[in-house]
Amino acid sequence: METRINRLESIVEQIGEAVLATTETIDRLADRVDALAIQVQHQGHQVQQQGYQLFALSDAVQTLAETQHDSLQQLGQLTETLQRIAAALEATEK
Repeated sequence: METRINRLESIVEQIGEAVLATTETIDRLADRVDALAIQVQHQGHQVQQQGYQLFALSDAVQTLAETQHDSLQQLGQLTETLQRIAAALEATEK
């Protein structure tokens, strides 16, 4: 009978050790999952910031293109005006 009790005690002890080891493993896994969740959240913020930066860059490029278009129109008008002045000067010299 005592041998059976010793075996049962040994089995209960092994089960207890296994439960403790499992609990420690689960705690470590939970810590890792928490760390990964924080990392994913941080990366999400980075992606969001990059999205804002891309939007701002796109807006800046569009503004630049519009400004360049306006500048080209003004340059074209200036060229026409200079050509008329040059033509008028040539006409007065003749």
